[in-house]
This record gives sequence, C-alpha cells and structure tokens, in this order.
Amino acid sequence: MLIPFLLSFCAATAAPALPVPAIDSIGGRQLESLTLRHATSRDVVVFENGSRATIEKWGTVPARLAQQASVFAYNRPGYGHSEAAATPRDGRTIVEELRAALRFKGLAPPYVLVGHSLGGLYLQLYARAYPREVKALVLVDALYPRMVRPVQEFPWLTRIAGRLAFSRTVWREIEHIDATGEMVLDLPDAGTPVVRLENRPVSSTAIAVDFGAFRMDQASRDAVKALYPQAVNMAADSSHQMALTSPDVVVAAIRQVLPPAAEKVALGE
Repeated sequence: MLIPFLLSFCAATAAPALPVPAIDSIGGRQLESLTLRHATSRDVVVFENGSRATIEKWGTVPARLAQQASVFAYNRPGYGHSEAAATPRDGRTIVEELRAALRFKGLAPPYVLVGHSLGGLYLQLYARAYPREVKALVLVDALYPRMVRPVQEFPWLTRIAGRLAFSRTVWREIEHIDATGEMVLDLPDAGTPVVRLENRPVSSTAIAVDFGAFRMDQASRDAVKALYPQAVNMAADSSHQMALTSPDVVVAAIRQVLPPAAEKVALGE
C-alpha cells in the first residue's frame, strides 16, 4: 500500500442522495447507521469505515449499490453521532457490536462485507470468525495482519503526535491493531471469496509515508500478498480514500461478488 493507513489520518456515476442516517439505541448506546433496503434482493452489503472515517467517506458508493442489494453503513462507537463506548476497541469487540447492529436492523446473513483500511482488518476477522455469515469479502485499500507494529514499537514522536492529534476512541483502536491482526491469524481462512482492491498511485510525486508505524520489510510485504491466494486482485491509480476519488472502481469491485439484479427503489432508515 503506497499511501498507507496512517497517512489517511491526516487527511462518478450519479447516484441518489443518501437519506439522513438513523440513530438507534443498541446495547444501551446510541448508534448512527444508514440502511437502504432493496425491494427484492436478498443480498446485503455491509460497509465498515476506516480509522477516523464516517459514513460520508463512502461517497456515492452505498446509494449505487442499493440499486442491486440492501445496504448497511454505520459509524462505530465514538464516530459521528454514535456514542463512545467504554468497551475495548479491539477487533473482536467491534465485530460483535456490528453483528448486534445488523440483528437489530433485521438484516439477515450471509453478507457481502466491504471494509476500507482499518475497517478491512475488522472484516477479515468477521469473515474468519463467522464464515457462514459471510458471502464475500471486499477489501478496499485495507490493512492486513502484521502490517502495523505494536504501538509500543512506534517511534516516540509518532506516539506523542497520535495521542495529541486523534480522539481517545481513534487512539484506542490504534492501540489494538496489532492484537486484532493476531486474532485474524489465529483463525483459519474458510475460503470466503475475497476481492482485494489496492491503491497504486503512479505519479512521480507520490510519496509513501509510514511514520515508523509499519513493517516495510520484504518478508512482511510477501506475507500480506500471500494471505488470500484465491482473491481477485484489483488495483487503481487513486488515493487511500478510494470511494471518494474512484467510486466507479470501488463499485465495480463490489459488483464482482453480487449477481445482476433489476433496479428497485431502496428505502432508507
């Protein structure tokens, strides 16, 4: 990943405008989410945001997919209008909170899981922990296990800057990235269909920045490439925020795992 995960911290076909997200009380907390229900399709596309990102970072992609399937997008606790949580911000907790939200909304599996950046790491854990609930996994410039070092191995300036620049929720998630990656690797790959979409900028001015937080050695890169040998791999000259800068490419990646369907008006919540 040439424009890596931490760089995103610092910073199309027409689609219908999204309705205002709903706010529900789930598990004793307020959770902000958007549900677009397709009148006939049984497919459900679930979006998981990257770090610091909210529903809006998916741009027009959810509305365009709603022409083909039901869609669920949400803000994790501590993001947008979702209430912050005292629960751990590790991947297992976040996966269980997502499953609870999907049940609350009456959206039945199996799901097409679409995760961007850190959200992609969470959904890799979901797919391995609950393979029967997952139809396919689409990873949009995602994080993978062991890409990011444990926080205690970050350069001290990176640790200080992170604590000052990011919300407590965001930093708590960062503190658990390495552990979440190990949770993924501790579970077998169940052979879920995977589409890997990667940003590969070709501009001579593109500069990779890792702030000392990433494992950049060749062995680590090779391990990431070898994770999903059955995956469909796609690349684009875009930015880390691919849904905003290259929505056609992201929609095409998701449609790789969705059957064609007649367009129907989706109902928003």
